[in-house]
Amino acid sequence: MKKMIGLTLGNCVHVAGTMNYLGLAEKENYKTEFVGIGISVEKLIKIIKDKKPDIVGLSYRLSPEPLNGILKDLKENIETNECLKDIVWLFGGTEPTALVAEKYNIFDKIFYGNEDIDEVIAYIKGQENSEEEIYPDSLIERIDSKYPYPILRHHLGLTSKEKTIEAIEKIADSKVLDVISIAPDQNAQEFFFDQENMDESLSGAGGVPIRNERDLRDLYNAAQKGNYPLLRSYSGTKNILKFAEVLRNTINNAWCAVPLFWYSELDKRGPRTLKEAIIENQQVMAWHGKRNIPVEVNDPHHWSLRDAHDAIGVAAAYLAAYNAKKMGVKDYIAQFMFNVPAYISAENDLGKMLAKIELIENLQDENFNVYRQARAGLASFPADLYQAKGQLAASAYLAMAIKPHIYHVVGFCEAHHAAEAEDVIESCKIVRGIIKNEFLGSINLAEDMNVQKRKKELIEEAEIILDGIRLLNRGAEDPLSDPTTLVRAVESGILDAPQLKGNSVARGELKTRMVQSALFAYDEENARIIPEKERIETILGNICINK
Repeated sequence: MKKMIGLTLGNCVHVAGTMNYLGLAEKENYKTEFVGIGISVEKLIKIIKDKKPDIVGLSYRLSPEPLNGILKDLKENIETNECLKDIVWLFGGTEPTALVAEKYNIFDKIFYGNEDIDEVIAYIKGQENSEEEIYPDSLIERIDSKYPYPILRHHLGLTSKEKTIEAIEKIADSKVLDVISIAPDQNAQEFFFDQENMDESLSGAGGVPIRNERDLRDLYNAAQKGNYPLLRSYSGTKNILKFAEVLRNTINNAWCAVPLFWYSELDKRGPRTLKEAIIENQQVMAWHGKRNIPVEVNDPHHWSLRDAHDAIGVAAAYLAAYNAKKMGVKDYIAQFMFNVPAYISAENDLGKMLAKIELIENLQDENFNVYRQARAGLASFPADLYQAKGQLAASAYLAMAIKPHIYHVVGFCEAHHAAEAEDVIESCKIVRGIIKNEFLGSINLAEDMNVQKRKKELIEEAEIILDGIRLLNRGAEDPLSDPTTLVRAVESGILDAPQLKGNSVARGELKTRMVQSALFAYDEENARIIPEKERIETILGNICINK
């Protein structure tokens, strides 16, 4: 195990980059130690004699002129001290200070501040400029190779297979994206196994027209270059268990995304009844869990996108993770969609996500690991492409506060046109710029007093909702995973959304309203927020009266 020490030189106090570098090195089995801020050359030599490191990482991020004297002194000492000659010397700074460092021919590697995180990791792994394939071919390994920096995911599905293959090749060669989410067209999602029911005039609507396993293998083969991005695909809206096996056998599906309640009569995106959908969706979770394939259950934003208030979104996040664990999923991808609704404030948005995280991650144990995936809400993107780029950056910066393992990049252009290869690459570069700033350190937005207050409120309200669901069926062994009880939660209105009005299985009676930039259940007649305790007690009381 090689020993590495890190420090800042002179009077420089900017330590975040050094600390992050040491953290990445430690993950690669280096023995690391941060030895101080503003260290003089004289003190550095004493530290080296005492600690005998193999590698010394120096950082200086102030005005470049004083660095000349420091490095001149260091160079003279290296030339006259035997104990300094066999050390690997690294330097990190701004471009002006790095250019000064170049002149002294001391350093084995200089970081100029404009390197991508993948380049930094490749150097630490000893794979810089190597022809060796250095990109892990499974999701968890890919995450582990980079965390605390998130891997990037983006969806892609153009109107023909040929266009989609060409786009995949361009994206792979750009090395900016870790996971390409294939979006099959609506025909494929519903009728892959009974194509006689397809309306071919709608071919390519909503994604790439996949019609057989060969099509999927061709997409997979297109990604076997560049940084070898992983592939995954939407799960489909019918015959999803059969489709799961197809995806595993063709594109080595990086992870499964499946709902708990949806793609059913609830959203009209498939022919299944609500109970049939819940049962089959649970079976899909179990199928993947048995094969150690990660699973994402994407219910929380389905409710929120239909204007369910924030507390339902938090409760749905817990229900999704709870059911995944119950079905034997070992690696759970928890998706956190920011900017839903589009005008939620940053502090309320972050408070909502932290509430979800606390509830979900309380489920973790040796058999259930949670990985955070963050993204921007599609409805928050304006059609003006310049403003949309700003929104992408702003949302990504806020999302970094939850330390995601995966960042799902939403193309800035989506409100204007479907993302093509160039749009995907540009969007990823914008987000990678945000991530690079994380390498320098960031403000801990999660500790904000108002954020924490909203988190606490939403946890309390979500627990009231979950308790209400439990009370619907006290005879069930486990109400929160019992399909009959979950159907009752929708039928009763405990889980409801304004956009479900007129739905055959949901109540559709819930009214919600933005109040001080958060979304609440709302009594329009009396112009007031409905406390969650009151809402749930009223629903349960009405059930008792009707019985």
